[in-house]
Amino acid sequence: MGRRVVVTGMGAITPVGLNVDTFFQSLKEGKHGFGTISKFDSAGFKCHVAAEVKGFEGKEHMDFKAAKRMELFSQYAVAAAKQALTDAGIRMEEEDPYRIGCAVGSGIGSLQAMEREYDKMVSRGPSRINPLMVPLMISNMAAGNVSIQFGLKGKSLNVVTACATGTHSIGEAFRSIQYGEADVMVAGGTESSITPLGIGGFCALTALSGVDDPDKCSLPFDKNRSGFVMGEGAGIVILEELEHAKKRNAHIYAEVLGYGSTSDAYHITSPAEDGMGAAKAMLFALEDGGVAPTDLTYINAHGTGTHLNDLFETRAIKNAFGDHAYSLHINSTKSMVGHLLGAAGAVEFVTCVKEIEEGFIHRTVGYNTPDEEMDLDYCKESYEEEVPYALSNSLGFGGHNASILIGKYRG
Repeated sequence: MGRRVVVTGMGAITPVGLNVDTFFQSLKEGKHGFGTISKFDSAGFKCHVAAEVKGFEGKEHMDFKAAKRMELFSQYAVAAAKQALTDAGIRMEEEDPYRIGCAVGSGIGSLQAMEREYDKMVSRGPSRINPLMVPLMISNMAAGNVSIQFGLKGKSLNVVTACATGTHSIGEAFRSIQYGEADVMVAGGTESSITPLGIGGFCALTALSGVDDPDKCSLPFDKNRSGFVMGEGAGIVILEELEHAKKRNAHIYAEVLGYGSTSDAYHITSPAEDGMGAAKAMLFALEDGGVAPTDLTYINAHGTGTHLNDLFETRAIKNAFGDHAYSLHINSTKSMVGHLLGAAGAVEFVTCVKEIEEGFIHRTVGYNTPDEEMDLDYCKESYEEEVPYALSNSLGFGGHNASILIGKYRG
């Protein structure tokens, strides 16, 4: 058995709150962050609604010069990491920096930099391209900037598995501590892709909802679901080896118990129709954590609101749990914050930890009309009850499946 790993700090930049407390309070109140796109003129697009982060200023979270050398996805990551490290009470001057690592992923990196510099090249010539375009753009710079800003000299990873990025990043950080490669890992995901190319590309893929009503655009598991809504933000957590956390009297939110990862090996965008890849990821996470499937009561689903994802994830849950699937509470945080792509799994991990801590499972906002074959409990209403375990699912384009099991810390 590997070393035990606990959660000692969390940070979040989301469309419904710029810190963990505000974010989770919004989820409890059923507030969503959907509205008309303000970052560009979407008049010629099929989609006009997104879940944008409001009121964020990079210079409020980091040095002004440092912020200027970061694109928004990196700024979100650094801001959320600062919150998480402060929350955990990590004092770098008291730690071995080579034992503190970073696993922060982004599914896309900076489309803003690509668009901006391409326009310069076309209108003014290639000599006008910003010399920093590449380090501003590439997705590993979220992890790079977090490591640089806080002096993290341990292993630094950038997992890129599309919509499973955040969960894979936290899962790989969990493994790094389990097997002794680090004592502390700053882990999570970040994304900011509400741009003409980002919205246009997902529209062309027919993945985005074309509904303009903010109250009806994101309807995971509902018969009237019409696609996902693009969100943005970051979720960062501090994972720590248990004895290291106890030695410094850290507050422990929860324990990471298990991690499962599979590939559908089926299609570049569609999940496998029988859901077996996702089912195996869930079962592997439970087996890894030594938890029987019948002991689980709650799943934070990938739940995007696209027709195929919600149907095939439902099949996956039924394949994994059999009759017990009908006893599970299943919700989708994306019903309020949209799909944060590479940050989704990390923000949903934060959600799970808070639900365990407070004994509160948020409702799937907008869910009203059941669909054929999708006959599980998708949390039409919130639940106030003990949450001993939470299983969080993420399913990414390319067939990447990741599940992570979190449990109440019991000493």
